[in-house]
Amino acid sequence: MATASPAPGEEHSIGLALVNTEVVHRGEPFDLLIGAEAIPDWLEARGLDWPRGSEITRAEAERLRGLRAAIRAAFVARIEGRPLDPGSLEALNAASAAGPRTPQLSWASDGPELDWATPREGTGLDVALATIAADAIDVVSSPLGGLLRACEAHGCVRLFLQDHGRRRWCSRTCGDRVRVARHYEKTRRERED
Repeated sequence: MATASPAPGEEHSIGLALVNTEVVHRGEPFDLLIGAEAIPDWLEARGLDWPRGSEITRAEAERLRGLRAAIRAAFVARIEGRPLDPGSLEALNAASAAGPRTPQLSWASDGPELDWATPREGTGLDVALATIAADAIDVVSSPLGGLLRACEAHGCVRLFLQDHGRRRWCSRTCGDRVRVARHYEKTRRERED
């Protein structure tokens, strides 16, 4: 599996696009950012600043994956209407602080709030990670956060922005799988009766 079709909202949120680089394929977790060129290609395809032509080190790849986990945690906390865990909050804000703009996320009892910190100069991959983190902070602290949904297809781990009230799946593929499974189950029950 080389790619997954974009989920609704990925065109509006690079943070959402990053979260959805972790998928389930044939019942097994699959990371779309594995391989020597996967991360540089992903960053370049989204127009992110990073030291082009240089390799992504293992430590940089782990930083990107750590940011992805923190963003997923923030998005899921927003979906579920619960507080974000302090470790994810700190990771998201730390990544954002390396960029030219530094939005910071705080989590009040009534949900996420956007704060601003004094910027500092970032280098290397820091600016790309800061851009992704800033996008994720913007999503959870804006009305877009109210549109975040988890795909309802069994086994799917992707998130999406609900672009219309009836959408329940991240892709046509997931929707088709659910409908086929329902039809199969209905047919099986009718045969048993």
